[in-house]
Amino acid sequence: MRKAVRNFSLLFSILIFSLSPLTAQQQQQKLSYFSISNSPWSPAMNQTLVSSNSTFAAGFRPLTTSPYLYIFAVWFLYGIDKTVIWSLNGTTSSPVDQSSSLVITPAGILQLNDSTGHNLWQPTAFGDPKQTKLVLGEDGNLVFGNWSSFNYPTDTILPNQTIDGMILVSKNGKYMFRNNQDLVFNSSNVYMTLSPAIGIMHSLGTITMKNSDHSYVMADLGDLRLRRLTLDNDGNLRAYSLRPVSGTWMIVWQAIQELCTIHGTCGPNYVCMSNGSNSTFCVCPPGFEVQTGVVGEQICERRIPITPKDSKFLRLDFVSFIGGQYLQAPNFTSCEDGCVANSSCIAYAVQFNGNHYCIHHQRLHYGYWSPYPQVTTFLRISNSETNISNNFTGMTTKVDTICPTLISLPVPPNRSQTTTRNIIILSSVFSIEFIVCFLSFWAFLNKYRKYQDMAWSLGLELLPAGGPKRFSYAELKTATNNFSTIIGQGGFGIVYKGELPDHRSIAVKRLKKVTGAETEFWGEITIIARMHHLNLVRVWGFCVEKDHKMLVYEYIPNGSLAKYLFPAHSPAIPESGQGRSSRDLPSNSNTTTNSDSFSSSNCIENIPLKPLLDRTEKTQLRPLLDWDVRYRIALGIARAIAYLHEECLEWVLHCDIKPENILLGDDFCPKVSDFGLSKLTKKEEMVAMSRIHGTRGYLAPEWVTREQPITAKADVYSFGMVLLEIVSGSRNFQSRESLSEDWYFPRWAYEKVYEEKMVEDLLDKTIIHCYDIKVHIEFVDRMVKTAIWCLQERPDLRPSMGKVAKMLEGTVEITEPPKPTIFYLEMGDKTLFLL
Repeated sequence: MRKAVRNFSLLFSILIFSLSPLTAQQQQQKLSYFSISNSPWSPAMNQTLVSSNSTFAAGFRPLTTSPYLYIFAVWFLYGIDKTVIWSLNGTTSSPVDQSSSLVITPAGILQLNDSTGHNLWQPTAFGDPKQTKLVLGEDGNLVFGNWSSFNYPTDTILPNQTIDGMILVSKNGKYMFRNNQDLVFNSSNVYMTLSPAIGIMHSLGTITMKNSDHSYVMADLGDLRLRRLTLDNDGNLRAYSLRPVSGTWMIVWQAIQELCTIHGTCGPNYVCMSNGSNSTFCVCPPGFEVQTGVVGEQICERRIPITPKDSKFLRLDFVSFIGGQYLQAPNFTSCEDGCVANSSCIAYAVQFNGNHYCIHHQRLHYGYWSPYPQVTTFLRISNSETNISNNFTGMTTKVDTICPTLISLPVPPNRSQTTTRNIIILSSVFSIEFIVCFLSFWAFLNKYRKYQDMAWSLGLELLPAGGPKRFSYAELKTATNNFSTIIGQGGFGIVYKGELPDHRSIAVKRLKKVTGAETEFWGEITIIARMHHLNLVRVWGFCVEKDHKMLVYEYIPNGSLAKYLFPAHSPAIPESGQGRSSRDLPSNSNTTTNSDSFSSSNCIENIPLKPLLDRTEKTQLRPLLDWDVRYRIALGIARAIAYLHEECLEWVLHCDIKPENILLGDDFCPKVSDFGLSKLTKKEEMVAMSRIHGTRGYLAPEWVTREQPITAKADVYSFGMVLLEIVSGSRNFQSRESLSEDWYFPRWAYEKVYEEKMVEDLLDKTIIHCYDIKVHIEFVDRMVKTAIWCLQERPDLRPSMGKVAKMLEGTVEITEPPKPTIFYLEMGDKTLFLL
C-alpha cells in the first residue's frame, strides 16, 4: 500500500514539474515579431513584443485606474516604472477590454477593434499578409508594412527620431508641441516659442537646432544612456536620461525654466509660485480667498466685491498676469488714473524698464511671481479690506536723501594794497606760464593722437573675420540713452545698459582714462575675438574714437554668481594686484528695486530655473540655487576655463576667477567674464608678470611666494576656491564658526569631509533641507573632491582644467586628495604663507 502511494506521489510530482515550465512560458511569452500566424493577440494571452536587445517592449498595458481596460503601447523594459513612450491614439481615451484582439486580416490590414467594432489602428496599416510582420526595432520604432510609430508620436520623441512635422500631445491632452518650436495650451494658446526650433535629439546628449549649427546641451553630455524627449502633463518639454543604477529618470534639459509661465498651471485669479522643486503651487492674492466651486473644484474668488467708488489699490511686487491692454503712460500717476476711470479695470501693472508702458487688466489670468520681468501689479480691492497680509513685497521706494544745510563763511580779513598788488603780479605770471605750457602740451597731444588713432585703426582692422563689430561713439551714445543707466562699475570703467536698433540688449563698458587702459582694452578685444564658447560672455563689438574706448557685451540679466551665493550684507571682497574691483558685467541694478537679492530660474527651480524661496525675512522672498543647478554652473565654468587653457590657439590665463566674474544667463547658464587681467602667450611658454594679478582669497600660492612660475595651474587653484564656495555658500575668508588665527578654508573643508565625516557641515545651510543623499551625494562628492585637488599647494599636484571638467562630469575616477597644507594670514600690508 505504502509503495503504491509513493509511486502515485512520484508520478504526480513529475506531472506538475513537466507542466509548470509550460505555464511560466505561457505567462511570460515574448515575441520577436507578430505575424498572421500569431493572430489573433488578445490581452489575456500575456505576451509582449520585444526589441532585439530587449530594450523596448510592446503589447497590451492595463490602465492604472482600471485593470480590466487596456491600451496598446510601447514602453522601456529598463527602469522602475517601465515608462510608456507611445500608445495607440496617444491617450487613454480609447481603451479596450479583454474581448478585443489585435489581428492581421487576410487582406494584410492590422486591426484592433473597440467594443463598437471601430478599428482603432489609424491611419490604416497594411502590407503583404504572408510576409509583413509587426516588428519592434531596437530604436523603439514599431513598424508594420507602410506604417511606423515614429511617424505618429504621442507625447515622446526618442533619440535620432525625426521631429520635423510631428505633433506631441501630453497624456492629459491639455498641451501640444508643434512646428518644432511652439508649446500650446488648449490647442490655440501659444505660451512658449523655442528659437531656434528643435531639429533632432542625439543619443549622446545634444539637441541640434533646425537649420542651425547651435545645440541645446544636456547636463550629462557624453554619457551613452537611454534618453527621451517628453511633453509632460504640466506643459513643459523635457529631456530625460535613465540612471543605470537606480533605474529612475533624471531631468537633464527642459525648455521652460520658469514653470509658472506655462499657461493653465493655475486657475483664474491665482498667483503661481515655485515650491523649491521642479513643481509649482498656487496661492490667492491678498483680498481673495479659496472657495469651493459648483462641481466641487477649488477656485480663487474675491472676498469682498468692489465698486468703482469704493476701492483702493494694493501693490504686488514681481507679480505678473498674462494679457491685458498695453498703453503708453508717461508716468505712474497717469497709469493709475486711467485704471480708476475704467470701471472694468481690476488691476494695472507697471514694468520698471524705462519704456513707459502701462498694462490695464480686466481679467486675472495665468498670474505668476518672478523678479525677472521687474513688474509691479496694483490690484484693485475694496476699501473695506483691512489687516491684509501681503507677502508680495520687495520693491524699494525712492528716499529723499537731500538735506539742506546752511553754511556761513567768515568775513575775510582786510589786506594791504601791497599784498593785493603782489598777488596780482604772481597770478599773472603763473597764468601766462600755465597757458604756454597748456598750448605746448595740447600741440603734442594732437600729434600723438593722430599717430595713436592710426595704430589703433590698423590693429583693430586685423581682427579675425566674423569678429566683433566696430561701433561709432554716436551709435553707442544713442543705444545707451546718453549713458544714463549704470549697471556696473569697476576699477577700469563703468558699465551701462543699452539697446541696439535690432532690439538686442547690450552692456557697454566704457574704459576710464587711466594708465594702461589701452593695453587692457586691446587685450580684451584680441583675446575674445578668437573665442566662441557657450560659457564665455560674448563681445558683440567695440568702439575706438579719440579718447572714447568701449566694449559692447551681450547683456546678462541675472548678474553675477556672487549675488546668489552670498547674502547681500556680506563684506565686499578685497582687491589686490592692480587694485581692480569686481567689474561685474550686466546685472539688474539699473532700477531702484531690491532685484539684486532676487533673479533666478526653474531648474533652478524656476523663477526662471526653479528658485528655492528663502523666507527668513517676512517682507522678502529670496531665490536660491539648488544643488542640481550649482553642479551645472560648476561644470559650465570648468568647461569654459578648460577651453581657455587647452582649446584656444594661444594659451589664455584668466588670472581673476571669482564668483563676481561669473555671470548667469536667462537659463542660469554660467558665463565667464572679464578678461582684463588675462595673459595671452604661447602654450609652451611660462608667464612672467611683474605684479600680482587677481583677487586676494583666490590667489594661488605661487603668486605671492614667487618661487614657481605662473602657469595655468594658478587658474585651477582659483577655480577650486570658487567650487568650494558654490558648495558651502560662504566666502573662503569667512566661517560659520568663530575663526582662529590658523583657520584655512580648504583645510577646514577637508577635515569636515574626510576626517570628521560631517559633509553636511560644509553644505550651504540655506538649501541644506533640499539635500537628498541618494540624489545629490554623487555630484556633491565629485565637486568637493575636485575642489580639494585644485587647492593643492604645489602646482604639479593640481589637475589640468580639462581633467577637472572630466572629474566633475564623472568620466574619470577621482582618488582621495591629500590634505591641503597651506594657509595664509593677513598682517598689515603683508601676506604670510605658513606651511
